[in-house]
Amino acid sequence: MNATATRHIILCADDYGISPGVNRGIRDLIEKRRINATSVMLIGPAIGRDEAAALLKSSEGTACSIGLHVTLTAPFTPLTMHFRPLDGGMFLPLGRLLRSTMLRQIDAEFIYSEVLAQLALFQERFGRLPTHIDGHQHVHLFPQIREGFVRAVKEIAPKALIRQCGRNITVARRLANPKALLLDGLSAGFRKRCDREQLRYNPAFSGAYDFARGGDFGALMRGFLGQLPQHGLAMCHPGFVDETLVALDPLTHQREHELAFLSGEAFAELLKDINASLDPA
Repeated sequence: MNATATRHIILCADDYGISPGVNRGIRDLIEKRRINATSVMLIGPAIGRDEAAALLKSSEGTACSIGLHVTLTAPFTPLTMHFRPLDGGMFLPLGRLLRSTMLRQIDAEFIYSEVLAQLALFQERFGRLPTHIDGHQHVHLFPQIREGFVRAVKEIAPKALIRQCGRNITVARRLANPKALLLDGLSAGFRKRCDREQLRYNPAFSGAYDFARGGDFGALMRGFLGQLPQHGLAMCHPGFVDETLVALDPLTHQREHELAFLSGEAFAELLKDINASLDPA
């Protein structure tokens, strides 16, 4: 076993609320102490009062952080009536939204109002503010969107941990993953914005990979968690596939691969081998 000191890391399961099957898988992992955070989509189809209560019950007696997964992309619809731009009543698809932000075609006021509405619904469902906040498909990092997002968080939940998605690795390894490279660049500006508002964020991030290609998730996790410093954060997307998920999201069966690995003994052995812990520091 590695002789270095044990590192406390955050392993966050995203997308609670997208479907009953994903919710059930995430709750199973919380109860087994295999994750210590989950992010909730308040405009998903499976986050009524019963599903919120079930999550709170699963997390009782654990150190699991329950956070807000701000959602601003299709096929989901906004909570705020006057949100713009829309595509057939839904948010823009991810690619169009990114292009629009790069061309400065997004009004930060609409983002601010929508994030406020999602924060308010979180507080209504869970009876408290989120302990962390991030964005579905990382949209909170985008130019213009980050302005409205940070302003809303600063106003309502300034003590929450905010997810930044920059890594803590060498340049040579950094260039090997185009998706993660984009997140590195977007996160640099996002961290500066958070610093100006004195908002807390994680020191490093991992977990981005090509979901369509899949691969050996155990090997991926070894790389993701092995490179994280103390209090670093890795995302994951475990869950059971159901009809609701298939109708909403292309990330389906890979979720079950993630769930199977995180539930198994190989994951427990991995944490020991790399001297990482999901327990509170």
